[in-house]
Amino acid sequence: MEVTDIGNKEEGKVWHRKPTPGKGVLVTVVRTAQQAKAVRFLHVAFDTTGDTFLAGDHHGNIYVFDISRNRFRLVQKTGQACTALAFSLRRTTEFLVALADNTIKCFDKDTKQLVSWMRGHEGAVSSISVHSSGRYAISTSLDTAQLWDLDTFQRKRKLNIKQSVGIQRVFFLPLSNTILSCFSDDSIFAWESDTLFCKYQLPVPDCGPKISYKAFAVTRDGKSLAAGGRSNLLHLWCLDSRQLVRVIQMPTQVRTVRQLEFLPDSFDGGASQTLGVLSQDGMMRFINIHTCKLLFHMGSHDNAITTVTVSPNGRHVVAIMDNGSINVYSVQSLTQELNKPPPSQVAVVSGSDADQELSNLKVKVRSEVVQRPAKSSGRRTQVKILRPPAGSTAEDKENELPAGLNKKRLVALLKAFGEYPAKYRMFVWRSLLCLPENHASYSSLTDKGLHSAYLTLHDKYPIKSHKLQRGLQRVLSALAHWAAIFGEVEYLPLIAFPFVKLFQNNPMLCFEVVATVIVNWCQHWFEYFPNPPLNILSMAENVLAHHDKELLQHLVDCGITSQLYVWPLLETLFSEVLTRDEWLRLFDSIFSNHPSFLLMACVAYITCCREPLLLCSQKQDFEYFFHHRNNLDVAAMIKEAYRLMGSTPADIHPRTMLSDFTPLTKGQYPVFNHYPEFIVEYQSREREKIRLQEMEYLRERQEVSAMRADFVRRQAEEEACYAQQELLQKAEEQRRNILAQEEEKLTQQRAKLAAMKRELKVKEIQLLDATRSRFFKNQQDLKASQIQELEQEISRKMDLRERETAAAVQDLEVRQMELEAQRKRLEQHLLKEQVRMGQEVEKEVGMRMRRADREQGSCTDLLHSSQANMQALEESLAEACQLGLESDWQREVAERLQQVDAEQERKRERLAELHRRTLAEEERLADTVRDVAGRKWDEVMSARAQLQEQQRPLTSEDADGQRQTRPLCLTRGLPLRHSASAAVSVGTSTGGPTARLNCATSPKQAGTNMVCLNSSSPSESTSTNFSLDRGRAQLDSSERELLKEIRELRQKLLARANEGSSASSQSVHALSSVSQ
Repeated sequence: MEVTDIGNKEEGKVWHRKPTPGKGVLVTVVRTAQQAKAVRFLHVAFDTTGDTFLAGDHHGNIYVFDISRNRFRLVQKTGQACTALAFSLRRTTEFLVALADNTIKCFDKDTKQLVSWMRGHEGAVSSISVHSSGRYAISTSLDTAQLWDLDTFQRKRKLNIKQSVGIQRVFFLPLSNTILSCFSDDSIFAWESDTLFCKYQLPVPDCGPKISYKAFAVTRDGKSLAAGGRSNLLHLWCLDSRQLVRVIQMPTQVRTVRQLEFLPDSFDGGASQTLGVLSQDGMMRFINIHTCKLLFHMGSHDNAITTVTVSPNGRHVVAIMDNGSINVYSVQSLTQELNKPPPSQVAVVSGSDADQELSNLKVKVRSEVVQRPAKSSGRRTQVKILRPPAGSTAEDKENELPAGLNKKRLVALLKAFGEYPAKYRMFVWRSLLCLPENHASYSSLTDKGLHSAYLTLHDKYPIKSHKLQRGLQRVLSALAHWAAIFGEVEYLPLIAFPFVKLFQNNPMLCFEVVATVIVNWCQHWFEYFPNPPLNILSMAENVLAHHDKELLQHLVDCGITSQLYVWPLLETLFSEVLTRDEWLRLFDSIFSNHPSFLLMACVAYITCCREPLLLCSQKQDFEYFFHHRNNLDVAAMIKEAYRLMGSTPADIHPRTMLSDFTPLTKGQYPVFNHYPEFIVEYQSREREKIRLQEMEYLRERQEVSAMRADFVRRQAEEEACYAQQELLQKAEEQRRNILAQEEEKLTQQRAKLAAMKRELKVKEIQLLDATRSRFFKNQQDLKASQIQELEQEISRKMDLRERETAAAVQDLEVRQMELEAQRKRLEQHLLKEQVRMGQEVEKEVGMRMRRADREQGSCTDLLHSSQANMQALEESLAEACQLGLESDWQREVAERLQQVDAEQERKRERLAELHRRTLAEEERLADTVRDVAGRKWDEVMSARAQLQEQQRPLTSEDADGQRQTRPLCLTRGLPLRHSASAAVSVGTSTGGPTARLNCATSPKQAGTNMVCLNSSSPSESTSTNFSLDRGRAQLDSSERELLKEIRELRQKLLARANEGSSASSQSVHALSSVSQ
């Protein structure tokens, strides 16, 4: 056993000497740090190929070990211990590692880069299970399990449980979308991974002791589950029927099961039968779950195993030992039980010396259930007469095959069933071909790398599967390194491809199968190289001529040679004309018979297709026929081949010219030199020469390309320089244009801003004008309303005067009538009436005086109220003008000065015109009043003259009465004279002709008129007119004073308006100078 100490190396070889076949432990890997202190490995994980595994140590270093290439490499330093490892199936270079900080990281083993970092667990992650598609992964800790999407590295779901129930393990079932969750209470649930719908729950066993499941294992087909725990009992569940099918009891040394692992096999179809059980004693025992037989074990009490990982292909087992080292085991070297063939389906009764009498006994042997084709499913029992051999056992020894098989029995089975069981076909082929499995020799061939002849294989034979492409390239390169001719044979990929497709998971077996086919069934093929094997083709043509001359003659007549109807079948080994199942059935018979059976199969194919071939006459039809699949019964073709093998004469039988089957030698592959070496060497030299010329040409071309690239680079640099300069110039010009545009934009913005300011100012001025116009309009309306009110007041007073005048006239008329009545009564009651009349006159005079006083008081009050209103109006007008001046000082602008001046001039003109109109109206009103007063006064005077004329005839009659009453009149003459003087003053104020007449009247005449009481009483009429005209004179004087005050107010308003316009113009000039 070789021990490899990787130490602080980042890469190197796993072993320095090839492990000797037969040893169980291939190599032991340890890692020692400084001061010879060993560093423990904690976890390992295999990739899907089974040739590479990851290993993480206690220091956080992750290593990749490639067993097939004998290399290891340090891919990551995490800095902390790992708790679980897993490969990402979709991206083969990525792997997942769970760390001690409860996080999961994804790294790339080639680039050593961190791909993603997944957080979410609160406890240490104990296991990571990746779905078969590689898209999802499940990480499990003691308290939770989380489902991750490996495309986005995001958490999709989280499984939370009660604190009292812990999670043992959650993992994906192989080849399905089912998630299996196992809990500490021995309950097992199955979930649908897409919808997370619970599909079923396995029943918890009621009978027997409680196992407390700790370890679980599932077969590759996902149909069987093994569970174990704190007991030596194992439960085997069938997941299809969801039933406990078996309870296996381990030896008494096993008290606790730590880990369970199924050991896969290439020929079990995924239904693994070997189960590895790691117990508390550090030993892993492998048992057969059907026979419950212990097959082999690993580890010991002194060298205990901690954990085990089995490769997917079942070839290697990697165990971490109790001391922290890694042991790599070879399963093939550990046991021979797995390599034994399945039990024979035919029971054989052999005789002995003691019972020779049983030699002629008929024995009925019922075979076990065998999977057979549909056509032979009706057979149930085979009855054979088995006789013991009479002679020596030399023939039996010749038919004995490796792994306990017998060729004669296999051929009998093949003839009976038409094919080998698909489950054991590869195993039977390995036994029939006696493959040596020379690992060392094959490794020496593969270590040489890819052959130069197959470097561009994908160009000529493009294959969609990269894995299949690489496998074919690897096998062809190994064949070319084994024999030089195989690097020159153009049809070799056609021969090897079907075997590569069958053995794509085991390239060594594929190589040995192809090599065995070439050595035995391709005998004499390369003697005429590079031409087709004419000798082999002639053998087939001779057989066809013997069995079907008509068909051969038809082919000759059509100009079709054996190179067209035999060689296409041979160079592709029927892979072009048969399906996979038909090809497998055919090669079951080919590998079970003499190498000449292949030629017989070609002739049988041609004879079985004779009818369509006889209908063909064109060469293209024959070419198409032998390169495409046709409707053919393979069973009939194989039967025909057997018939040809038995009925062909010995002189033309290919058996006489072809050697018997010869297997490959063990240890080293045989030398293959059955070809014209000089041609191959010549072609090799020519190819080498061509290769050297190509290399020289490529070198020169590379130099020319380099020079051209240099020239192009320089030209590109110059062009780039020129382009850069042009770009710089364009950029500079563009920048200048941009600056100019920006300046223009700035200028435009400034102009727009100035325009906006002007517009705002204009709007302000317009608003001011509108406000001012509204103010002036309001003032005009107010003044007009005041004038209208004054006119209404004047008209009201004129109406009042007219009413008073009419009332006075009526009073005079009534008084005249009363005087007439009094005059008639005075004659009888003169004395009595004188006193009463004096009293009445006094009362009348007092009443008239009081009325005049009241009228004078009302006129005075009216005058005072109008003065107060005018004073308030003047004050409000002054205040409004002051506010208008302040607002005009702030808002007016220079552009509107002329308009303002013009507007003010127009307003002044309108005011002057209004003033003139007012004055004219006032003059007209005054004239009208004077005319009305003059007319009234004339009427009064005419009425007075008529009264005087009527009173003159009565003067003489009343002389005595007047003398008697003169003292009384004289005593009362003072107030009458006062009234006359007042009447004179009123008449003077009115300016009528009556006034002049009154002024011209002598005092004596007035006194004479006033003394006579029997006359028409001019004194009383005079007093009456005096009392009425006094109020009218006062009213006229108040009106004149009011009009005079209105004129003065208007003049003041005009003066103030002129002062405000001059001040506003000065402020506007000042604002314009400041803005400039």
